[in-house]
Amino acid sequence: MTDEIRNEIALLRYAILAPRISETSDESESLTGFFLSASAKKYPYYDGTFVSFSPSSIERWYYSYKRGGFDALIPKRRMDIGSYRKLDDDLKEQVRYFKKEFPRIPATLIYQKLLELGSISKGDVSLSTITRYINQLKIEEKQTTNKDMRRYEHEHINSLWYADTTVGFSLTIDGKKMKTYIICFLDDRSRYITGVDIFFNDNFVNVMSVMKSAVSKFGKPKMLSFDNGSPYKNKQMELLVARIGSVLNYTAPFTPTSKAKLERFFNTLKSRWLSGIKPTDFKSLDELRLSLKQYVYKYNTTPHSSLSQQTPKDVFFSEPLFIKFLDKHQIDKIFLLEYERTVSADSVITIDKILYEVPYRYAKQKIKLRYYPDLSEVYIVDKYSGELEKIRLLKKNDNAQIKRESFQFVGGQR
Repeated sequence: MTDEIRNEIALLRYAILAPRISETSDESESLTGFFLSASAKKYPYYDGTFVSFSPSSIERWYYSYKRGGFDALIPKRRMDIGSYRKLDDDLKEQVRYFKKEFPRIPATLIYQKLLELGSISKGDVSLSTITRYINQLKIEEKQTTNKDMRRYEHEHINSLWYADTTVGFSLTIDGKKMKTYIICFLDDRSRYITGVDIFFNDNFVNVMSVMKSAVSKFGKPKMLSFDNGSPYKNKQMELLVARIGSVLNYTAPFTPTSKAKLERFFNTLKSRWLSGIKPTDFKSLDELRLSLKQYVYKYNTTPHSSLSQQTPKDVFFSEPLFIKFLDKHQIDKIFLLEYERTVSADSVITIDKILYEVPYRYAKQKIKLRYYPDLSEVYIVDKYSGELEKIRLLKKNDNAQIKRESFQFVGGQR
């Protein structure tokens, strides 16, 4: 099973637990009640099927998350090949994968592939067990689920943050016109702007930088709501929000009213800030950024008609119990990009055309990397423990000084 599939499974497990973890579920419902109600639902699996899980499995994931966070939800690699076991979750996931990739593959061939991969050995699981499970999958494929369309009202700060991007005007830098993009995070209850910045590119890395600043200063929100644009809807964002411990929500396409408060702020921003300045007033993006942040400070500290003439800042900081900070170590570990790379035979990987040296034991292997967008630090994720191991830039001159083992030919002169 690939790391990509493991991440997909972990994200599904987190999505099931998220209402309880982020305290957006019915607060009067007991833990046991939550596990039971969650087990009664069908969930979209990574292979396109819909599946349900037992209350005991959901309970096990819940306490694993409490102990180890999101990474504890990632299925572990097998360490017990050759020992007796039944058709567990890992085997079920492998069977689903084969049926998804090769819809016409018979049970006998899946059974043979599991033997060849070492996932099972003869006597572990019978062919009839595999066949019965495949028949169960066929039944589940015919079943559908209904979307929950209930509306939510948020009474407290940090219950929900909206985020989106709007286009600013173009700056002329070194004779070249460059379009600007304003990325903004807004708290639903207080209308407080928790994060804002302006860039020459609208991409995930820039969205992540604004989110990191917002979470560092104002704590983590229970829920984040985005539209379906590529800077917001991608696998990196799903992993990031899961590691923060928030719930991720995407608005339905062509429904701007889903984030009306943020749209209203963007309209105010353009009518009261952008309309009063000229591109020629600024010689750099940093100068424009300073002007933007000065305006946002004024907005946050100005009485708002929808807040009974209170300021967004006053409303936000009137509920300090709902500001749940993450410590710096957590934030530094959470806000990392994550990608897979294959190590060359001489233990080198490439990131953005930059060469990095990795321990020799990883030669010719596919590894998972986590790193800061500016590449200031790059780590390998250990396959079994999940620990981060820092790697360094390739320095060929330093490697030339390493003493290598010498060989002596025996049985003749060369």
